Amino acid sequence: MFIPVIMAGGSGTRLWPLSRGNYPKQFLALTGDTTMLQQTLLRLKGLDHQAPLLICNEDHRFIAAEQVRQLGVSGASILLEPVGRNTAPAIALAALQAIATNPDAVLLVLAADHVIEDEVAFRAAVQQAQPLAASGKLVTFGIVPTAAETGYGYIRRGVGTGSAYQVDAFVEKPNLPTAEQYLASGEYYWNSGMFMFRADRYLALLAKYQPAMLEACTAAMAELSPDLDFIRVKKAAFEACPDNSIDYAILEPLSRDEPQSVVVVPLAAGWNDVGGFAAMAGQR
Repeated sequence: MFIPVIMAGGSGTRLWPLSRGNYPKQFLALTGDTTMLQQTLLRLKGLDHQAPLLICNEDHRFIAAEQVRQLGVSGASILLEPVGRNTAPAIALAALQAIATNPDAVLLVLAADHVIEDEVAFRAAVQQAQPLAASGKLVTFGIVPTAAETGYGYIRRGVGTGSAYQVDAFVEKPNLPTAEQYLASGEYYWNSGMFMFRADRYLALLAKYQPAMLEACTAAMAELSPDLDFIRVKKAAFEACPDNSIDYAILEPLSRDEPQSVVVVPLAAGWNDVGGFAAMAGQR
Protein backbone atom coordinates (compact mmCIF):
# COMPACT_ATOMS: atom_id res chain seq x y z
CA MET A 1 0.00 0.00 0.00
CA PHE A 2 1.01 3.61 -0.42
CA ILE A 3 0.27 6.86 1.39
CA PRO A 4 -1.46 9.57 -0.67
CA VAL A 5 0.15 12.94 0.05
CA ILE A 6 -2.20 15.73 -1.06
CA MET A 7 -0.56 19.13 -1.56
CA ALA A 8 -3.26 21.66 -0.72
CA GLY A 9 -1.29 24.77 0.17
CA GLY A 10 -1.69 26.91 -2.95
CA SER A 11 -3.35 30.32 -3.06
CA GLY A 12 -5.02 30.08 -6.49
CA THR A 13 -4.49 33.75 -7.28
CA ARG A 14 -4.91 33.28 -11.04
CA LEU A 15 -8.59 32.50 -10.47
CA TRP A 16 -9.34 35.60 -8.39
CA PRO A 17 -12.01 36.57 -7.38
CA LEU A 18 -13.45 33.04 -7.37
CA SER A 19 -10.32 31.80 -5.66
CA ARG A 20 -8.99 34.02 -2.90
CA GLY A 21 -6.30 33.90 -0.27
CA ASN A 22 -8.70 32.74 2.42
CA TYR A 23 -10.53 30.31 0.09
CA PRO A 24 -8.22 29.11 -2.73
CA LYS A 25 -9.33 27.02 -5.69
CA GLN A 26 -8.61 23.59 -4.21
CA PHE A 27 -11.41 24.16 -1.70
CA LEU A 28 -13.96 25.25 -4.34
CA ALA A 29 -16.35 23.18 -6.48
CA LEU A 30 -15.16 24.61 -9.80
CA THR A 31 -15.70 21.60 -12.06
CA GLY A 32 -18.43 19.55 -10.38
CA ASP A 33 -20.51 19.05 -7.26
CA THR A 34 -17.49 18.33 -5.06
CA THR A 35 -14.47 20.51 -4.41
CA MET A 36 -11.17 19.95 -6.16
CA LEU A 37 -9.64 18.61 -2.96
CA GLN A 38 -12.52 16.19 -2.57
CA GLN A 39 -12.21 15.07 -6.20
CA THR A 40 -8.52 14.35 -5.59
CA LEU A 41 -9.41 12.11 -2.65
CA LEU A 42 -12.31 10.42 -4.43
CA ARG A 43 -10.26 9.37 -7.45
CA LEU A 44 -8.13 7.21 -5.14
CA LYS A 45 -11.07 4.83 -4.69
CA GLY A 46 -10.20 1.40 -6.05
CA LEU A 47 -6.52 1.77 -5.16
CA ASP A 48 -5.04 -0.04 -2.17
CA HIS A 49 -3.75 2.81 -0.02
CA GLN A 50 -3.36 3.95 3.56
CA ALA A 51 -5.01 6.99 5.11
CA PRO A 52 -4.14 10.19 3.24
CA LEU A 53 -1.84 12.91 4.50
CA LEU A 54 -2.83 16.44 3.51
CA ILE A 55 -0.47 19.41 3.52
CA CYS A 56 -1.99 22.86 3.83
CA ASN A 57 -1.32 26.10 5.62
CA GLU A 58 -2.55 27.12 9.04
CA ASP A 59 -5.33 29.41 7.78
CA HIS A 60 -7.05 26.62 5.83
CA ARG A 61 -6.84 23.82 8.38
CA PHE A 62 -10.53 23.76 9.34
CA ILE A 63 -11.70 24.04 5.72
CA ALA A 64 -9.54 21.06 4.76
CA ALA A 65 -10.63 19.05 7.80
CA GLU A 66 -14.32 19.68 7.13
CA GLN A 67 -14.06 18.71 3.45
CA VAL A 68 -12.31 15.46 4.39
CA ARG A 69 -14.98 14.77 7.03
CA GLN A 70 -17.76 15.31 4.47
CA LEU A 71 -16.36 12.43 2.41
CA GLY A 72 -16.21 10.10 5.39
CA VAL A 73 -12.46 9.58 4.92
CA SER A 74 -11.12 8.02 8.10
CA GLY A 75 -7.67 8.35 9.60
CA ALA A 76 -6.56 11.31 7.48
CA SER A 77 -3.89 13.60 8.92
CA ILE A 78 -3.37 17.26 8.05
CA LEU A 79 0.15 18.61 8.19
CA LEU A 80 0.25 22.39 8.66
CA GLU A 81 2.97 24.40 6.95
CA PRO A 82 3.68 27.56 8.96
CA VAL A 83 5.14 29.25 5.87
CA GLY A 84 5.41 28.27 2.21
CA ARG A 85 8.76 26.82 1.16
CA ASN A 86 7.82 25.17 -2.17
CA THR A 87 7.31 21.50 -2.96
CA ALA A 88 10.62 19.89 -1.96
CA PRO A 89 10.40 20.87 1.75
CA ALA A 90 6.66 20.15 1.91
CA ILE A 91 7.25 16.62 0.61
CA ALA A 92 10.15 16.24 3.05
CA LEU A 93 7.77 16.94 5.94
CA ALA A 94 5.39 14.30 4.62
CA ALA A 95 8.21 11.78 4.17
CA LEU A 96 9.43 12.32 7.74
CA GLN A 97 5.91 11.88 9.07
CA ALA A 98 5.41 8.71 7.00
CA ILE A 99 8.59 6.90 8.03
CA ALA A 100 7.92 7.64 11.69
CA THR A 101 5.28 4.89 11.57
CA ASN A 102 6.29 2.93 8.44
CA PRO A 103 9.97 2.80 7.43
CA ASP A 104 9.00 1.29 4.06
CA ALA A 105 6.35 3.86 3.20
CA VAL A 106 5.70 4.67 -0.46
CA LEU A 107 4.27 8.14 -1.15
CA LEU A 108 1.95 9.16 -3.97
CA VAL A 109 2.27 12.94 -4.16
CA LEU A 110 -0.71 14.72 -5.75
CA ALA A 111 -1.82 18.31 -6.11
CA ALA A 112 -5.25 19.13 -4.70
CA ASP A 113 -6.22 21.38 -7.61
CA HIS A 114 -5.96 19.14 -10.69
CA VAL A 115 -8.77 17.89 -12.90
CA ILE A 116 -8.46 14.29 -14.13
CA GLU A 117 -11.40 13.23 -16.28
CA ASP A 118 -10.40 9.58 -16.89
CA GLU A 119 -9.99 8.19 -13.39
CA VAL A 120 -9.58 4.63 -14.66
CA ALA A 121 -6.50 5.69 -16.63
CA PHE A 122 -5.21 7.57 -13.58
CA ARG A 123 -5.51 4.53 -11.35
CA ALA A 124 -3.86 2.31 -13.98
CA ALA A 125 -0.90 4.71 -14.15
CA VAL A 126 -0.55 4.67 -10.36
CA GLN A 127 -0.55 0.87 -10.38
CA GLN A 128 2.16 0.90 -13.06
CA ALA A 129 4.23 3.31 -10.99
CA GLN A 130 3.95 1.51 -7.67
CA PRO A 131 6.45 -1.34 -8.23
CA LEU A 132 8.89 1.12 -9.79
CA ALA A 133 8.66 3.36 -6.74
CA ALA A 134 8.95 0.41 -4.36
CA SER A 135 12.20 -0.60 -6.11
CA GLY A 136 13.76 2.78 -5.33
CA LYS A 137 13.00 4.78 -8.45
CA LEU A 138 11.54 8.27 -8.37
CA VAL A 139 8.49 8.22 -10.62
CA THR A 140 6.91 11.27 -12.21
CA PHE A 141 3.70 11.20 -14.21
CA GLY A 142 3.99 12.78 -17.64
CA ILE A 143 0.81 14.02 -19.26
CA VAL A 144 0.51 13.00 -22.90
CA PRO A 145 0.14 16.43 -24.57
CA THR A 146 -2.96 17.25 -26.56
CA ALA A 147 -1.82 20.68 -27.77
CA ALA A 148 1.31 22.81 -28.13
CA GLU A 149 0.91 24.23 -24.64
CA THR A 150 3.31 27.00 -23.56
CA GLY A 151 2.08 27.18 -19.96
CA TYR A 152 3.59 23.91 -18.74
CA GLY A 153 7.08 22.55 -18.26
CA TYR A 154 7.87 19.41 -20.24
CA ILE A 155 9.61 16.09 -19.67
CA ARG A 156 11.63 14.53 -22.49
CA ARG A 157 11.57 10.77 -22.32
CA GLY A 158 14.59 8.53 -22.81
CA VAL A 159 14.87 4.78 -23.14
CA GLY A 160 12.06 2.56 -21.94
CA THR A 161 8.82 0.87 -22.87
CA GLY A 162 5.29 2.16 -23.25
CA SER A 163 4.55 2.00 -19.53
CA ALA A 164 7.65 3.87 -18.26
CA TYR A 165 10.68 5.67 -19.63
CA GLN A 166 13.85 7.08 -18.15
CA VAL A 167 13.68 10.85 -17.91
CA ASP A 168 16.09 12.34 -20.43
CA ALA A 169 15.50 15.97 -19.40
CA PHE A 170 13.19 18.34 -17.59
CA VAL A 171 12.46 21.28 -19.87
CA GLU A 172 11.23 24.77 -18.97
CA LYS A 173 8.04 26.27 -20.41
CA PRO A 174 8.69 26.65 -24.17
CA ASN A 175 7.66 29.28 -26.69
CA LEU A 176 4.99 28.27 -29.21
CA PRO A 177 7.27 27.06 -32.05
CA THR A 178 9.25 24.92 -29.60
CA ALA A 179 6.06 23.53 -28.06
CA GLU A 180 4.86 22.59 -31.54
CA GLN A 181 8.11 20.71 -32.12
CA TYR A 182 7.69 18.90 -28.81
CA LEU A 183 4.16 17.88 -29.72
CA ALA A 184 5.15 16.64 -33.18
CA SER A 185 8.05 14.56 -31.86
CA GLY A 186 5.94 12.43 -29.53
CA GLU A 187 8.86 12.34 -27.09
CA TYR A 188 7.69 14.98 -24.65
CA TYR A 189 5.11 15.04 -21.86
CA TRP A 190 3.67 17.85 -19.79
CA ASN A 191 5.17 17.90 -16.30
CA SER A 192 2.17 17.17 -14.07
CA GLY A 193 3.77 17.73 -10.68
CA MET A 194 2.59 14.28 -9.51
CA PHE A 195 5.14 11.80 -8.16
CA MET A 196 5.58 8.43 -6.51
CA PHE A 197 8.57 7.17 -4.51
CA ARG A 198 9.71 5.65 -1.24
CA ALA A 199 9.87 8.08 1.65
CA ASP A 200 13.27 6.82 2.82
CA ARG A 201 14.72 7.13 -0.70
CA TYR A 202 13.54 10.73 -0.96
CA LEU A 203 15.07 11.63 2.40
CA ALA A 204 18.36 9.95 1.45
CA LEU A 205 18.47 12.06 -1.71
CA LEU A 206 17.76 15.19 0.30
CA ALA A 207 20.73 14.32 2.50
CA LYS A 208 22.85 14.07 -0.64
CA TYR A 209 21.64 17.09 -2.61
CA GLN A 210 19.92 19.36 -0.07
CA PRO A 211 21.35 18.70 3.40
CA ALA A 212 20.32 22.11 4.76
CA MET A 213 16.75 21.45 3.68
CA LEU A 214 16.69 18.05 5.36
CA GLU A 215 18.20 19.47 8.55
CA ALA A 216 15.58 22.23 8.73
CA CYS A 217 12.68 19.88 8.03
CA THR A 218 13.91 17.32 10.55
CA ALA A 219 14.15 20.02 13.20
CA ALA A 220 10.67 21.27 12.27
CA MET A 221 9.19 17.79 12.79
CA ALA A 222 11.05 16.92 16.01
CA GLU A 223 9.04 16.15 19.17
CA LEU A 224 5.73 17.49 17.93
CA SER A 225 2.68 17.53 20.17
CA PRO A 226 -0.55 16.20 18.60
CA ASP A 227 -3.35 18.70 17.96
CA LEU A 228 -6.48 16.71 17.04
CA ASP A 229 -5.94 15.55 13.44
CA PHE A 230 -3.42 18.32 12.78
CA ILE A 231 0.35 18.03 12.70
CA ARG A 232 1.66 21.47 13.59
CA VAL A 233 5.21 22.02 12.30
CA LYS A 234 7.67 24.12 14.31
CA LYS A 235 7.61 27.52 12.68
CA ALA A 236 11.08 28.88 13.46
CA ALA A 237 12.81 25.72 12.27
CA PHE A 238 10.80 25.56 9.04
CA GLU A 239 11.32 29.24 8.30
CA ALA A 240 15.05 28.47 8.12
CA CYS A 241 14.45 25.91 5.35
CA PRO A 242 15.62 26.74 1.80
CA ASP A 243 12.85 27.34 -0.73
CA ASN A 244 13.01 24.97 -3.71
CA SER A 245 10.88 22.71 -5.89
CA ILE A 246 11.32 18.95 -6.03
CA ASP A 247 12.26 19.27 -9.71
CA TYR A 248 15.23 21.55 -9.09
CA ALA A 249 16.22 20.18 -5.70
CA ILE A 250 16.14 16.44 -6.41
CA LEU A 251 14.84 15.23 -9.77
CA GLU A 252 17.08 17.21 -12.11
CA PRO A 253 20.39 16.46 -10.37
CA LEU A 254 19.43 12.83 -9.83
CA SER A 255 18.47 12.39 -13.50
CA ARG A 256 21.97 13.59 -14.44
CA ASP A 257 23.82 11.49 -11.86
CA GLU A 258 21.67 8.35 -11.96
CA PRO A 259 19.54 8.49 -15.12
CA GLN A 260 18.11 5.04 -14.44
CA SER A 261 16.65 6.25 -11.14
CA VAL A 262 14.17 8.83 -12.49
CA VAL A 263 11.36 7.52 -14.69
CA VAL A 264 8.23 8.96 -16.24
CA VAL A 265 4.95 7.05 -16.54
CA PRO A 266 2.80 8.45 -19.39
CA LEU A 267 -0.71 9.51 -18.43
CA ALA A 268 -3.49 10.29 -20.91
CA ALA A 269 -6.44 11.00 -18.65
CA GLY A 270 -7.96 14.38 -19.48
CA TRP A 271 -5.64 16.19 -17.09
CA ASN A 272 -5.85 19.94 -16.43
CA ASP A 273 -4.32 21.99 -13.64
CA VAL A 274 -7.04 24.67 -13.88
CA GLY A 275 -4.46 27.42 -13.73
CA GLY A 276 -6.80 30.15 -14.95
CA PHE A 277 -10.19 30.93 -16.43
CA ALA A 278 -9.27 29.74 -19.94
CA ALA A 279 -8.36 26.33 -18.56
CA MET A 280 -11.43 26.19 -16.37
CA ALA A 281 -13.72 27.00 -19.31
CA GLY A 282 -12.69 23.73 -20.94
CA GLN A 283 -13.97 21.78 -17.96
CA ARG A 284 -17.55 23.04 -17.95
